Amino acid sequence: MQSVNAVILVTLLSLAMYLWTSMRVATARARHNIVAPAVTGHPEFERAYRVQINTLEWLPLYLPSLWIFAYYWNGAVAAAAGLVWILGRFLYALAYVKDPKARAAGFGVQTLATAVLFFGAVGKAVEQIIVHGL
Repeated sequence: MQSVNAVILVTLLSLAMYLWTSMRVATARARHNIVAPAVTGHPEFERAYRVQINTLEWLPLYLPSLWIFAYYWNGAVAAAAGLVWILGRFLYALAYVKDPKARAAGFGVQTLATAVLFFGAVGKAVEQIIVHGL
């Protein structure tokens, strides 16, 4: 049960990370007077917007992988990988808004965490299907 609680906490922290990126977009929108629905107009706003959208693009791959990995393997390991994902997204967000060319390290960290969770989940799911059938 404790490992499930850890995965729940990491899930909520992951969503808080997304909320943080959304708030940064709102702040940049107000600071640079970018009126919705416009998504262009000032480089700082555009970078903050891109970080938010990129985070949103990764959530559908990352979150189910986190939970499926936790179910099949280990919740504590899944939660740890989730924390790495959050760290990577945080590093990515800070670097990208400052200088998009500097985003690679954070992007790589979150990609690695997602890959571990995704391929771990896929591998175990396939194993279960082979051993136990559908």
